[in-house]
Amino acid sequence: MIRALLAACALLLAAACTPVVMPAGPPVALPRLEEAAMIAADGARLPMRVFPPEGEPRAVILALHGFNDHSGNFLTDSLEALKQAGMLVYAYDQRGFGRAPNRGYWAGAETMAADAAAAARLLAERHPGLPLFMLGESMGAAVSILAAGMDPAPPVRGYVLLAPALWNRELMNPLMRGGIWLAERTIPALPVTGGVGGVVASDNEAALRRLGRDPLVIRVTRVDSALGLMDLMDKAVAALPRCCGGAPALLLYGERDMLVPPRMTRAAVASVPPASGLRVAVYAGGYHLLLAGGNREEVVRDILAFIEDPRGPLPSDAEQRAPGWLAR
Repeated sequence: MIRALLAACALLLAAACTPVVMPAGPPVALPRLEEAAMIAADGARLPMRVFPPEGEPRAVILALHGFNDHSGNFLTDSLEALKQAGMLVYAYDQRGFGRAPNRGYWAGAETMAADAAAAARLLAERHPGLPLFMLGESMGAAVSILAAGMDPAPPVRGYVLLAPALWNRELMNPLMRGGIWLAERTIPALPVTGGVGGVVASDNEAALRRLGRDPLVIRVTRVDSALGLMDLMDKAVAALPRCCGGAPALLLYGERDMLVPPRMTRAAVASVPPASGLRVAVYAGGYHLLLAGGNREEVVRDILAFIEDPRGPLPSDAEQRAPGWLAR
């Protein structure tokens, strides 16, 4: 695949063009919440779903979806367990995804982090008596890491980082780095379809079929959008040692994750000072989509325990497994 990309880049080098990024425009008003959307400072309408608990809420979760996904899908398999535990969940479509503006186009890491921080501030104002947590999956976790490093930091009690997208360009082999460099300069608008052979995101076949049928899931990706994701991941790796604004953070990773290589996650975690407060939990049978996988009940129990007491023990042994896995 990399050789094919290099060949295509070489053929198109003479017609070099610039990747398209569609960041936030100039501010026109203060951000605000509407019934089914967050209105950003530039007026962009980001569709937001609200999932109320069955009883009185015990905590609020701001949930950020992953790349090419949307707010109505990624929580599906674990949502009922969260609601039964008293979690009031908010999730919005990030720019370029779902029903948000500029579908299929990258908004830029800074814009996405600013949107997340704005959403957190609005939810903290709406629910002043409840603890607020930011939960991100994959790309959403990388956005959370960047948002946590903003000044001022989002007013959250803690961060849940599910399989965070932490690819580091510096750790890639030269051929892959060269392919990315050429793609950035030659074929940014090229649409790419399909996945990588043998790479699966979950052991939950029903969830994978749902992803394949969902019209809001993006299945044709522009090269410049994928390059934007790479830029976000680089920035998240650089920001992780300073995460997360003094608030506790729990990083969850599956040993069978085929999308974020283990060496990338190990290297990123190794850069974090021991006193940072970052906790790591590693799940033996876990794939990339931890909230959809066969061990999702174990994952959700750990998340709920962290929300109840961010510094208390987790009910599973995933945190005890982490040191040995990180040392490999």
